[in-house]
Amino acid sequence: MFTGIIQAVGEIGGIEWRSGDARLWVKTGKLDLSDVQLGDSIAVNGVCLTAVQLRPDGFFADVSRETLSLTTLQQLKPQSRVNLEKALTLNTRLGGHLVSGHVDGVGRVIERRDDARSERFTIEAPAALARYIAHKGSITVDGTSLTVNGVEGARFHLNIVPHTLQETIMAGYAPGSEVNLEVDLIARYLERLVLGDAAAAAEPPSALTEALLARAGFICP
Repeated sequence: MFTGIIQAVGEIGGIEWRSGDARLWVKTGKLDLSDVQLGDSIAVNGVCLTAVQLRPDGFFADVSRETLSLTTLQQLKPQSRVNLEKALTLNTRLGGHLVSGHVDGVGRVIERRDDARSERFTIEAPAALARYIAHKGSITVDGTSLTVNGVEGARFHLNIVPHTLQETIMAGYAPGSEVNLEVDLIARYLERLVLGDAAAAAEPPSALTEALLARAGFICP
């Protein structure tokens, strides 16, 4: 688990392609690796990866074919900048929100514009994720915990302050940039809970409806 508070911006030192999957060498910059051991989890652009080899300036991680197909990691090249966060501990400040490191889909930056000292971003999520994105709710973009400032269908708006631009890779975003998205963990489990017995069906409902909520007891007759 992670908090979505980026601890360092690193860069890809190299990529070794291996029969359809890959091994990444991640140079970790200012990230403190003194307490990291083999097998520990580190989020790279919001993707939870396992450190399989350590070196003083970074670590190596294997990336499966599935992870490559479902995230933007397949687009990385040597010198690509990446957001980094070590897994949280029981005494970690939860400054963001609970983040699993399991990417739900890839979004696309639609617009970027100045807003006083901040910058406003509009990002389009895959249609299937739109129902999990709420005004003033939390969302993870490339591993960064952010607050949704507005929602229009599958598009949502973010207000990014100068500190976040400086401490993450968001300063490099431009219209067309693709980003890893993880929706709020609670929203995913809540939907499953509301489905009730229907969750066990071979083909559970694809969306919450008024009839389904009534059967589950959330709407009084």
